[in-house]
Amino acid sequence: MNTETVGSVPAASVMNGFERYLSVWVAACIVAGIALGQSAPGVFQAVGRMEIAQVNLPVGLLIWVMIVPMLLKVDFAALGQVKRHWRGISVTLFVNWAVKPFSMALLAWIFIRHVFAAWLPPTQLDSYIAGLILLAAAPCTAMVFVWSRLTGGDPVFTLSQVALNDIIMLFAFAPVVGLLLGLSSITVPWATLLVSVVLYIVIPVVLAQLWRRTLLRRGHTAFDRALERIGPLSMAALLLTLVLLFAFQGEAIIRQPLVIAMLAMPILIQVFFNAGLAYWLNRQAGEKHNIACPSALIGASNFFELAVAAAISLFGFHSGAALATVVGVLIEVPVMLLVVRMVNRSRGWYERRTAAP
Repeated sequence: MNTETVGSVPAASVMNGFERYLSVWVAACIVAGIALGQSAPGVFQAVGRMEIAQVNLPVGLLIWVMIVPMLLKVDFAALGQVKRHWRGISVTLFVNWAVKPFSMALLAWIFIRHVFAAWLPPTQLDSYIAGLILLAAAPCTAMVFVWSRLTGGDPVFTLSQVALNDIIMLFAFAPVVGLLLGLSSITVPWATLLVSVVLYIVIPVVLAQLWRRTLLRRGHTAFDRALERIGPLSMAALLLTLVLLFAFQGEAIIRQPLVIAMLAMPILIQVFFNAGLAYWLNRQAGEKHNIACPSALIGASNFFELAVAAAISLFGFHSGAALATVVGVLIEVPVMLLVVRMVNRSRGWYERRTAAP
């Protein structure tokens, strides 16, 4: 990805080809994973047994390779900029933590337990709902930089809201997920949930920040070059994880190929609802368009790497939860590009209100 530096903010000027066609690669992983799982089931069963304390070692390693490069972009020094745009930050936090997880839980209950219940395997209903909740409880950390850049968003605001969200996620992810799973009458494996938070949030954040400081000692240009080299590793690890997951999910998808479309429905609704709500609230608060855009986009997007990791840890490769989080990955790029287009095209409407005395 081509980058430039704004202060200490690495900003993507354009999406690279790999990111732009992420949905294509995910679809290819679905096909490859199902084919490999059907042709060599013993190999994948052996991989599934490589666990310590319910943590699958190959997947744990892949998740770290996915997450740590993403967190390298986060500069916690940007928290000092939060006061500059307190209204936009307030909207971001309200939508991300008071609306998004709860709206997804409601949508999951409506669509999974009622609208589509007759066409879904009854033993997986709770698991599908859990996966959707996990997806919504993890605000976007990395791709939001791309979406913000494509809308001309303020890069310092984008970085400050990501840094603040990550700090909150350290403490709020487990309680929010635990609360919503409990309200959905889903058994909460608290010990595994807390281990997942430590393994896939706390430790990666610490490692990424130590690595970031080491790279920045060589200068911002060297840091940006390092991000360009490291980025493909993150995507490669994500795709390999998806191949493993679909090798285990193959039978379920072959039996019910429409399950992906049914899981996508609540995700699509919550993306447009949360993006629209944040965008409108920023307009009502009088924030500038280049603040409203990243505020809306972070509420619509998800830290799907974390969601996939937590779903596999909590419920396993074969679970509906793992499949539900992967559907979020599948539709992420095309849906977010549509949201980007919508906020760009509505700029005139937005600024007529914010420019008024």
